[in-house]
Amino acid sequence: MDNNKKKKVLLAFSGGLDTSFAVKYLSEDLGYEVHTAIANTGGFSAADLERIAARAEELGAASHAALDITREYYDKSIRYMIAGNVLRNGTYPISVSSERIFQAIAIIEYAKKIGADAVAHGSTGAGNDQVRFDLTFQILAPEIEIITPTRDLTLTREYEIDYLRKHGIKADYKKMEYSINQGLWGTSIGGKETLHSEQTLPESAYPSQVTAEGPETLKLSFVKGELKEVNGVTYDNPVEAIQTVEAIGSRFGIGRDMHIGDTIIGIKGRVGFEAAAPILIINAHKMLEKHTLTKWQQYWKDQIGTWYGMFLHEAQYLEPVMRDMEKFLESSQQNVTGTVELTLRPLGYTLVGVDSPFDLMKTDFGEYGEVNKAWSADDVKGFTKILGNQMKIYHNVQKRNGK
Repeated sequence: MDNNKKKKVLLAFSGGLDTSFAVKYLSEDLGYEVHTAIANTGGFSAADLERIAARAEELGAASHAALDITREYYDKSIRYMIAGNVLRNGTYPISVSSERIFQAIAIIEYAKKIGADAVAHGSTGAGNDQVRFDLTFQILAPEIEIITPTRDLTLTREYEIDYLRKHGIKADYKKMEYSINQGLWGTSIGGKETLHSEQTLPESAYPSQVTAEGPETLKLSFVKGELKEVNGVTYDNPVEAIQTVEAIGSRFGIGRDMHIGDTIIGIKGRVGFEAAAPILIINAHKMLEKHTLTKWQQYWKDQIGTWYGMFLHEAQYLEPVMRDMEKFLESSQQNVTGTVELTLRPLGYTLVGVDSPFDLMKTDFGEYGEVNKAWSADDVKGFTKILGNQMKIYHNVQKRNGK
């Protein structure tokens, strides 16, 4: 065995300042053979990936890989978030946070594939992502060491830039006013306003600006809960259907909001986001379910969807109960088929109506508030009398005891 052989580390690499610093720090200061990889869940264009690969090469990475897991992310996460109508705290479609788990899985599996001794990421010690990466790495590869320079070292931006310059790397990293993480299921936006409870993001902070003027009709067609058509065009790849809805909705500035929630590490956090496709798809899907699911299907699916979203957000994707919840969610979608019509306008939309062969309003039993066809007036009188028995007994006992 060659005792002088360098240990191999795989770095989850985005091409930003922190991970650029990490490439040099891991190789120059810690003596690792550094390999880099980026797990793309739909947030990076071909040009982005080329730029990131060139950056890794410039920094001296021994190799670089772009891992495209966009379809896997849809199949294993997004379709269940749609089935569960998952909006954390009733607002946030768990955009970037749901991606991180699948990025972590892809990174650690690739680390095992190349025989890495260690894996590294650039998460700070103040957010959720550190837990998502660490926990996933620990479960799937407990034998691989985890290195986190950004979290472990007390560094300033200026120190990192100066460090790179000293190692011959051009470090023209302009400090952006807002931190933007773009993905298939929405874009998160962090900046000075998100740090203050009384402030919100200005119009200019959102990557997508309002360009549409008048109202526009959007038709979304689902088959067993999955989006299959947009405005009559069929998509075999659901990722493309989502991207189409995003392109349409973002022109109207739809899906903007501020998420305030509890982080995994116990503090409150705020982040702005824009997610036209998730908001339009989830709310259209939810309306279709109101027409096609029974009362108790809807009730229990709401409970499961809330728990599923919470566990996904809090790094519990590998907990086996998630597979149980996914089976329930999938089963609940058997009759969720039909087309939902929406009207879009700048900064808003209206759910117009539903056309479905499984519409439970289309029945021979009666029309709500109008005509009863399957029961008589006497049936209702008897039903109401029995229905009230428990409450009548309670109030009778209260009265008997002088209350």
